[in-house]
Amino acid sequence: MSHSRSLASIRGFLFCLCAAASASAQQQSDFYLREEIPLPKGEVMELGSIALMPDQKIAVTSRRGDLWICTGAYETDLSKVTWQKFAEGLHEPFGMFWKDGWLYLTQRPEVSRIKDSDGDGRADIFETINSDWSIKGDYHEYIFGSDPDKNGDIWAVLCLTGSFTADVPWRGWCVRITPQGEMIPTCSGIRSPGGIGFNAEGDVFYTDNQGVWNGSSSLKWLKPGSFQGNPSGNIFYDQAKNMGPRPVEPNDKSRILAERKRIKEFVPPAVILPHAKVGNSPTGIIPDLSGGKFGPWDKQVYVGEQTASEVQRVCLEKVNGLYQGAVFHFLSGFEAGIVPIRQAADGSVFIGGTNRGWASKGSKPFTFERVRWNGKTPFEIHTMSALKDGFELTFTEPVDPATAGKPESYAMDAWTYIYQAAYGSPEVDQATPKITAADVSADGKKVRLKIDGLVQGHVHHLEAKGVTSKSGGKLWHPEAWYTLNEIPR
Repeated sequence: MSHSRSLASIRGFLFCLCAAASASAQQQSDFYLREEIPLPKGEVMELGSIALMPDQKIAVTSRRGDLWICTGAYETDLSKVTWQKFAEGLHEPFGMFWKDGWLYLTQRPEVSRIKDSDGDGRADIFETINSDWSIKGDYHEYIFGSDPDKNGDIWAVLCLTGSFTADVPWRGWCVRITPQGEMIPTCSGIRSPGGIGFNAEGDVFYTDNQGVWNGSSSLKWLKPGSFQGNPSGNIFYDQAKNMGPRPVEPNDKSRILAERKRIKEFVPPAVILPHAKVGNSPTGIIPDLSGGKFGPWDKQVYVGEQTASEVQRVCLEKVNGLYQGAVFHFLSGFEAGIVPIRQAADGSVFIGGTNRGWASKGSKPFTFERVRWNGKTPFEIHTMSALKDGFELTFTEPVDPATAGKPESYAMDAWTYIYQAAYGSPEVDQATPKITAADVSADGKKVRLKIDGLVQGHVHHLEAKGVTSKSGGKLWHPEAWYTLNEIPR
């Protein structure tokens, strides 16, 4: 009898262990289905743009200048996908949308629109809307274009020549192209963009890559009239009559916080994406406007990542007139480096991948993929918001007060970067803010962290590895990186 009891106890113990492991080991496949969409056989489909069209058709462009229309990408059975070539000979389009029967394209030398007027499935009208900038032919002279804003304007960010110099007009600038075809200089200080898009409120952001005057890659707010940090393109201020005087030159080997106090036009990065920790090359930007059809992230922002073949999740807030917020790891496992990213009305997210010119994770040189949510919600930090004496965290489900209410369940460190003409920066001015209290709300879905030693201008890295849900699960992603441009008053 003693022997059988001990066996039963061991079985019960092992069952509990397995149940606990099962409860805590969340995986992406528990919540999201990632699928590859078959591509046209024999074609090199290094995707640069994705546009959603009527009748659930999707247009994509390749970096080699082809434009294809995909039918069947929304269907459950992707083996029935078909493709029709719509146009060719385009110049590396990195931005495309459909409107009123036209496909609008942001290409290296111009913003243009094309259409099929006779219904044979091929574009036969090509119109230039604006081409008031220059290209030298350098490999890095990318230009990324947005969808139209509320006024119908297309926003475009122009990479520097070689991503270092402004050899021809408007390199290093953000410009707007109006529906009438006028180009309006809008922001200076661009270095090497990887994508452009909106937040849920309609403000425009772009991703810039680590390099000169960029200590790390980041998501930046394109506030009209602003200087984004890289002074190389400021030589064109004399041609930008609407922009006012040229900003003063930044001091080399300074800090962003110090220089934005000197340079009134300087808008700091909204969210820094720490190099090699969050990613190396951020790209496309989309707000989640699906109304909960892709999980509980309504109105948050998704940012593509080329090198790591990932999608990161960003929650933004405005404090003292500036955007700031936190970035979280989100989706991974894509088969090539992500460049364009789109969300459809049904919540599906479409991803375009390419690794030409840059290394990336994944087994393929290019890819077209789809991600859908299965209705199960992961246990995650939903938002991280700044307080005058700490941060408030919200969670996707109630936390266990016994773990979430203990300061030792969390850890925090902070740092900034050298703002310099040299390439990139190490993490500097390290600090260790002390979490002194963790107060759990009555419903268990919020935790207020009281912190001594917040540092304005620093990235605050939070780890919440000791926090469990009320049901005993661990966080899928227990880390967040918050860029504290402003401490709430």
